[in-house]
Amino acid sequence: MMGFKKQLKEGLLTNNPVLSQLLGMCSAMAITTTLFNGIGMGLSVTIILICSNVVISALRKIIPDKIRIAAYIVVIAGFVTMVDLLLKAFVPALSESLGVFIPLIVVNCIILGRAEAFASKHGVLASAADGLTQGIGYTAAIVVMCIIREFLGSGTFGKGVLGADGVRILPEQYPALLVILPVGGFLTLGCLIALTQWVNRRLAEKEDKKEAAK
Repeated sequence: MMGFKKQLKEGLLTNNPVLSQLLGMCSAMAITTTLFNGIGMGLSVTIILICSNVVISALRKIIPDKIRIAAYIVVIAGFVTMVDLLLKAFVPALSESLGVFIPLIVVNCIILGRAEAFASKHGVLASAADGLTQGIGYTAAIVVMCIIREFLGSGTFGKGVLGADGVRILPEQYPALLVILPVGGFLTLGCLIALTQWVNRRLAEKEDKKEAAK
C-alpha cells in the first residue's frame, strides 16, 4: 500500500509525466481545448500505459537487450491500434476530435519512457501500478489544462461531456480566444509547470525539515 501511495504521489506531483518530466507535451498542448478531449485522451493513454507495462514486464526476461526498444514499440503499437479501433467503433466523435494524436501515442515518450525506466526492471503488479499512477498523473495534468483553456478561451465548462456546447459560464463576448490557440497552450502549460515545481520544492523542504528533526 505504501509503495502504491508513493507511486501515486510521484505520478501526480514529484514525477508527473507532463509537469515534471516534461513528456507528452505535444498532445498536452494540442488537444486540451475541451474537457471531452482531455478525459478521452487521458483514459486512452492510461489504458495503453497499463497494458503495455504489464506485457513488457512479463516479457522482460526473454526480450533480447539489443532489440528491446523495437520490441517495446511493437507492443505499444498493438495496444494503440486496439484503442484507436475501439474509439472509432464506439466513440467516433472523440476519435474524430483527437484525430492523429491517438495513433501518435505509439511514439509518445511517456509510454516508451515508462517501459524502459520501470516495466523492464520490475514485476507485473508493480508495473501495472506504475502505468496506472503515471496515467492518472497525465490525465490530471491535461484535464486541468482543458478546464482552464475551455473556461478562459470559450467561457464554457464540460463541452462534449455536459452536452455538445457544455455549460456556459462567461457571456460569449468575454472569453479570450487566444487561450484556445497554440500560444494559449504554451502559456497554460508553462504556468502549471511553474506551479508544480513550486509545490514540489515546498514538499522537498518539508521532508528535509522532518529528516533534520529526527
